[in-house]
Amino acid sequence: MAGIIPTKVPAQFTYADNNHKITFPDLPGYLTLACDFHQHTAFSDGSVWPEIRIGEALIEGLGAIAITDHLEYLPHDTDVPNPDKNRVYQLTREAARGQELLVISGAEITRNMPPGHANAIFLKDANRLVGIDSFAVFREAARQGAFVIWNHPHWHAQNPKGTAELTDMHRQLLEEGLIGGIEVVNEHTWSDEALQIALDFNLAIMGASDIHDLIEWQYRVQEGGHRPVTLVFANDKTEESLKEALKNRRTVVWSENTLIGRPEYLVPLIGESLRVKSSRYLDSYSGGSSIAAVDIMNSSDATYVLENTGNYTFYNNAGLVTLKPHGITSIMVKLPATAVSFDLSFRVLNAVTAPATHPEIGIHVEMPKP
Repeated sequence: MAGIIPTKVPAQFTYADNNHKITFPDLPGYLTLACDFHQHTAFSDGSVWPEIRIGEALIEGLGAIAITDHLEYLPHDTDVPNPDKNRVYQLTREAARGQELLVISGAEITRNMPPGHANAIFLKDANRLVGIDSFAVFREAARQGAFVIWNHPHWHAQNPKGTAELTDMHRQLLEEGLIGGIEVVNEHTWSDEALQIALDFNLAIMGASDIHDLIEWQYRVQEGGHRPVTLVFANDKTEESLKEALKNRRTVVWSENTLIGRPEYLVPLIGESLRVKSSRYLDSYSGGSSIAAVDIMNSSDATYVLENTGNYTFYNNAGLVTLKPHGITSIMVKLPATAVSFDLSFRVLNAVTAPATHPEIGIHVEMPKP
């Protein structure tokens, strides 16, 4: 019956002032956009209509999404024929009209390993990727100016060991510049090996939900959960800037309260998240003490877990500090004597810059004048 499928997202799905939005600060000179470039609908093996993905993205305040339905795997095609592989993009663009959400064209190349699965985003015509061999499909994506992401290279269905491994085909694709990014996080899994491949071959570090059902079912957004996202640091909120940022590898992944990225972007992101809100010396019966109470504001959605690596010990904990999101945490620092300023040093345990490698950050503290 005509008119059953909505042509735009109803107003109740915009949630302009909801408190479930994924929030991280901008970096100097860049906007921070939370993005999910791997999602499915009923047009391949997902369970929802494309418009639902727009409503979910608006609830979480995403900056950009891509619907990447499979090109070759269509288990619902009897009920939802999909002869035009660009149709989902058209539906989602229409649904997002008037909303502050970029909808990027995309499709999932679905092959046995190697090469496995890959998402091509910023496509001009997904139909031209159908029915050609595995090298040709990557070359056609490149001809269209697409950005290609190697999906879940550690997926146990294609590698029972659950590890990401390079084959001769992958090496050739990399040598030809036909792969631009790699998923180090997919749904609830992540791969050290994929992260190392990203670093070794200068690929964008990517994370995605790969959602097939409802986001709420998987990630419990209403209870404070979140999908895995790629934080992209773009010059502005346009497709051109987003694509430029991906090509220049300006990304950090956020998943399960873990941040994963290159130090040149991850460390500034943490630095922009944490600010000294206030500082003071504690009082004592004999006068002022040299214990400094430092209130640190965390303006991000991450719960930062910090290990003290500096020269001072703390009066109110053993050196492991948890900074809750959008809150203020007080650290009491035992100084040998009062000072006008001092520096704290931490290892960020819920951030990763390479396998088994956590970044170090510093926090400068200015004390008020007597």
